Formats: sequence, C-alpha cells, structure tokens
Amino acid sequence: MAEILERAQANSGSFYHFFDSKEALLLAVLDGYLEGLEPVIVRPAFARRRDPIDRVFAILQGYRERLVETGCRYGCPLGRLALEIEAENLPAHSRIAANFTAWIGAVRGCLEQARDRLPPGLDLDALATFVLTTMEGGVLQSRSSRRIEPFDQSVAQLRNYFACLTGEPSRLKKRGKRK
Repeated sequence: MAEILERAQANSGSFYHFFDSKEALLLAVLDGYLEGLEPVIVRPAFARRRDPIDRVFAILQGYRERLVETGCRYGCPLGRLALEIEAENLPAHSRIAANFTAWIGAVRGCLEQARDRLPPGLDLDALATFVLTTMEGGVLQSRSSRRIEPFDQSVAQLRNYFACLTGEPSRLKKRGKRK
C-alpha cells in the first residue's frame, strides 16, 4: 500500500476516499485488466494479421515482445495474482477467472473463423484453453530462467500442433533442417 500511495503521490486518506479497502482496489484493478484485454492485447495483435490462426500467434508474439523488452522479467499479472491471492478470496479469483475466460474467448473466436481448416468435432474451447496454458507456462518458465528459449520452445510446439491439426507443413526446425 505504501508503494501505491507513494507512486500516486497520495496519502492514505485520499486512497480511502476512492476505495473502501485494499480489496476494493484489487477488484478495480482486475476489472481494469478485463476492460483492457481487447484494446491493449487483442486489437493490436489482430491488426498485424488477417489470418485467424496467425492472429492467435500474434497474441503470443505480444507476450514474447514484453518478455524481450523486460529481459524476461515480465510476468502475466493475472497469472501472478492467481498464484498469490489466497484461495478463499472468491471475489478476486472470480475476476481472474473472468479475465482468463475473456482471453480464451478471443482465441476461440479466431479458431471459430478457422474451423474449416481444423478437424471436424475439435473442441475449440479446449484448444483455446491450451493456447492460454502455453502462453502462461512459457512466460512463467522464461521469467524464472531469465531466458526467452522456454517461451519460444512452447510456442514452437504449439505451432507444430496447429500444423498437425490443419495438415499444413510443420514449422519446427531440428538441427538447422526444416521438418
């Protein structure tokens, strides 16, 4: 709290004028993340690519850029909060879950647009969840090791999986040769 007040150049009385509690601030932050998902994460990624599957990877590229810019110190704030906030804090965890659901929904929309290239009956919700899991895991491992390779390896495997699903050539490289 002291750091927040210092950065805001405010005193504790000012804080409690705007927020009833620290919990209220946390919920407002989580609501802000949810509101910012489309304009801050999704829209810029989608502006770079027209193909729906490429848009999925453009979202992941945005996270890669954040990792590189921060020397692999970036961590997904929602992932970090999900691990740090007490499990009993249901209002906060429901907001975190809503954020993850919205992220998955954006990816699922891309998958729906590419449905004709994917196997019939493929569970698009599960695949979109897998994309989120790949991003979160790759970010976590790169942050822990301070190297971009774990993120890149995770995304490369996801690309290979998509290539298998769509019947397109794999983009994985092994010892300098294309597979």
